[in-house]
Amino acid sequence: MLAQRSTLVRLGLLLFVLAWLFASDLRSAIPIWLPFLVALGLELHFFTGAFREAPSRVPDRGPQPVDLDLYGYDPEEEELDDLAEHDYEPEDDDDYYYEGPPRHPVRSFVVGLGIIAALALVLGLVDRNSGWSGLDDSKQAVASRRLSEEASRVAEKRVTIRCDESGGRVGAVQHADGIAFVGGTVAYLTPQVCFDLYRLTYKHEAASNRTGRALAVLAHEAWHLRGVSDEGRTECYALQSGVDVGRRLGLSTGTSRRLMRQQLAENALRTGSTSEYRVPPDCHDGGALDLHPDTSSFP
Repeated sequence: MLAQRSTLVRLGLLLFVLAWLFASDLRSAIPIWLPFLVALGLELHFFTGAFREAPSRVPDRGPQPVDLDLYGYDPEEEELDDLAEHDYEPEDDDDYYYEGPPRHPVRSFVVGLGIIAALALVLGLVDRNSGWSGLDDSKQAVASRRLSEEASRVAEKRVTIRCDESGGRVGAVQHADGIAFVGGTVAYLTPQVCFDLYRLTYKHEAASNRTGRALAVLAHEAWHLRGVSDEGRTECYALQSGVDVGRRLGLSTGTSRRLMRQQLAENALRTGSTSEYRVPPDCHDGGALDLHPDTSSFP
């Protein structure tokens, strides 16, 4: 039973990795290390469970009491006949356990770790040759300059956007897609955000929610560089500025506005550690944070 469950977990991990590679929305919603961590935990659970699993008890196949009363039965005579026929010594205990086929939990665990490691290696090789890391230095440099120009427009001063390939400043560990010092001149974005913006600008490809999120992150960090520190207020301004940023990077005004409205709707769902990014109540058309109160379009 444990072996079947372990096989299903490995198959599920394989299917998830394949889906993660080809489904852009899934890549933006779930960090790839999470399913690998879950799979490793389940392999450990199956490994330890193999030593705790109780052997199966074999039901008594002998005559039942009602049959003995009806037809008669001499247990001692039957046992002697059976021993004479098979030539073995009687057991001390009539009840016995069937251990089932031999289990090899260590071998199964090693196989599981090997599969997880192999999938992680394949994923690393694919990711290295795709995304932002797959672009040559000249393309990265051109894209970074373009993103810096857009951020400078929002910040109303000359600023620089850098894509943090090392993951030391932003990423899954820091739970941030971008970071900037308030009033500074440099902001860092994750390679995934940079690549989404590159695809929009130079490939004219938009992945709906991912593209909208990338635009919001770029504008958000630009507003920090402009001097706004409050996260909710910054996000409100970013979603409004993101419309123009998206339009300048290749989207139609209608599409860009739709993506920012989608981000605004999702912003209302922020809770827990991300609740500080929730926009204030006056972030609405005609509200105190409306950057264009003379128009009826918001954001």
